[in-house]
Amino acid sequence: MKTSSKSKNVALVLSSGGARGLAHIGVIDELQTRGYNITSIAGSSMGALVGGLLAAGKLNDFRDWVITLNKKDVLSLIDFTLTTKGFVKGEKVFERMSKLNLIPEINIEDLLIPYAAVAVDVLNNKECIFQSGSLLKAIRASISIPSVFTPVTLNNGLLVDGGVLNPLPLKHVKRNNGDLLVAVDLNSLNAYEKPKLTKKKTQTENHNERLAALVQKWDELFGHTQNDKSKEKKKTTQQSIGYFDVLMRSVLLMQSKLTAYSMEITPPDLLIPISKDSSTVFEFYKAEELIAYGKEMCSKALDAKGL
Repeated sequence: MKTSSKSKNVALVLSSGGARGLAHIGVIDELQTRGYNITSIAGSSMGALVGGLLAAGKLNDFRDWVITLNKKDVLSLIDFTLTTKGFVKGEKVFERMSKLNLIPEINIEDLLIPYAAVAVDVLNNKECIFQSGSLLKAIRASISIPSVFTPVTLNNGLLVDGGVLNPLPLKHVKRNNGDLLVAVDLNSLNAYEKPKLTKKKTQTENHNERLAALVQKWDELFGHTQNDKSKEKKKTTQQSIGYFDVLMRSVLLMQSKLTAYSMEITPPDLLIPISKDSSTVFEFYKAEELIAYGKEMCSKALDAKGL
């Protein structure tokens, strides 16, 4: 695909990465602020969610909602379940988003711009690319992190997170002559530098003792305490990480390698690296910080390329 450095049309590819996917919002903000027109989107997992919301014209509404969430709110949206396929059903958050009309009942082919979401069929050992049909079903399938979210059954398949095989689905975005291929990698091994926020969000936390204890246990399980300011200078040790942290670190390394391979096959015109250390999978209460970080990293990448 022939591209032009002066092109203002962007084919945007958004990677998987849990709550770090909120940085995608900042990237999109910066691109649009600089006059870029996003003409197509492909995404895996959180990339599929953010890209789908943009294509449906709901991204601003989602941003307005997610920046209000604190730890208690995020915890209340996680519907734990005891099954052998995953410990989060993932229905509660989608019910809330549907109730708030954040994900409309719309088919992908009716979206404002071309869109593709990637999931993986683990029964039939293949990628499943959603380019038509229900947007909601496509997003739910694409975010099904193995052993965390329960998978989605579809036809004769069992669908899990697109990041399992293709965390940065460069080959699945629709290209137009002369557009810029822009990729956002949420699994970069680069060091994380916290962005400067113009104003700090004040969160009202419930200090109920039972809830506080539950939040603390949740933080320990998912490794959130590793990112607390008081822990910034503490070296991670074998004893300081739990089961989920080991699992996610393994997944991140795998996805980093898969991303590098994807970029060798289909090199993007612009790569925006988002550090894997910017947040853990469920730290959606860091929305303002992550959005600001995405905007900052996009600005740096554009400036470095002279775009």
